[in-house]
Amino acid sequence: MNLAWFLAAPLMSSFLIAVAVTPMVIWWYKREQWLDDPKTQAHPKIIHTYPVPRGGGVPIMVAVGVTAITFLGIDKYVIGILAGAAILTVVGVIDDIKDLNPYLRLGLGAVAAAGTVAAGIKIGFISNPWGGVVDLHPWLADGLAILWIVWLMNMVNWSKGVDGQLPGVVVIAAVTIGMLSLRFSADVTVWPVIILAMIVAGAYGGLLVFNVYPQKMMPGYGGGALGGYLLAVLAILSTVKVGTALVVLGVPLVDAGYVIARRLWAGRSPVWGDRGHLHHKLLDLGWSKRSIAAGYWLVTAALGLIALRLNAQQKFYTILMLGMLVGGFLLWWKHWSWYSSRPGRDNG
Repeated sequence: MNLAWFLAAPLMSSFLIAVAVTPMVIWWYKREQWLDDPKTQAHPKIIHTYPVPRGGGVPIMVAVGVTAITFLGIDKYVIGILAGAAILTVVGVIDDIKDLNPYLRLGLGAVAAAGTVAAGIKIGFISNPWGGVVDLHPWLADGLAILWIVWLMNMVNWSKGVDGQLPGVVVIAAVTIGMLSLRFSADVTVWPVIILAMIVAGAYGGLLVFNVYPQKMMPGYGGGALGGYLLAVLAILSTVKVGTALVVLGVPLVDAGYVIARRLWAGRSPVWGDRGHLHHKLLDLGWSKRSIAAGYWLVTAALGLIALRLNAQQKFYTILMLGMLVGGFLLWWKHWSWYSSRPGRDNG
């Protein structure tokens, strides 16, 4: 079979299913009035100006589930992945209707991750940036895998601030993991991971059609958490492992780390949303929603291309550099905002 067709078939199948299902979900949510209305659900982090359904996790689950079973069949790994995804989808729908407590969402996300790890999807070792690998004790491998999946699903979920931002990032990250895995295509065990990466990219590409500015459907918690969950699983299963995902998702990673540290420093809960993410700061600087989404896509794509040529040590230093750049910008913005708002300050 031609390689291009082998990659395009699962990607396009997933894309078309997502494109077909999303309008039905939009209709369903509008009929039930399950809408995120900024007039009735006021919150500092909300930046949209009209009611929008948040059910993006539903078409993603349908597209990934149907396409994965079609192209990969059913084994314990597929069952584990889809079971975890189904839990997150259900949690997402309930959150779309009821606005669940963030700690409850976090706990249920950990349950989804634990089920996936129980199916055998684990981090058996980590690469030493200065050479060699560190083998992990089974219980540590399980715990680290759960922590990684929960961390990534929340980190990616927080990157859905503006129209099109999250689906585009997930598409690029999934394609990057798939392309990097092609380096090891002589190993037949890698091909299911490549196919799954294309399926994830296609599903989020389908959602992007309806989430790009002006959005008709928001990812919601289900779509956001599923994006992080699926990328975390791909990183574990693939030959490129966790380090590549950290590089490709470097900006959301640093943004999430900074936001958590800032909230804890201020004595606030690390999981309750606010208007302090990088995309909020860029909006305050005058960037449009389109520009912010495109900026995230371009940086993610650039980091993906860079990751193609990095070894473990170079990935480590790249992550540190990203941390300093993004963290430095956010700290500068915080200081500048405080300085410019001081009483008696002449802003003329």
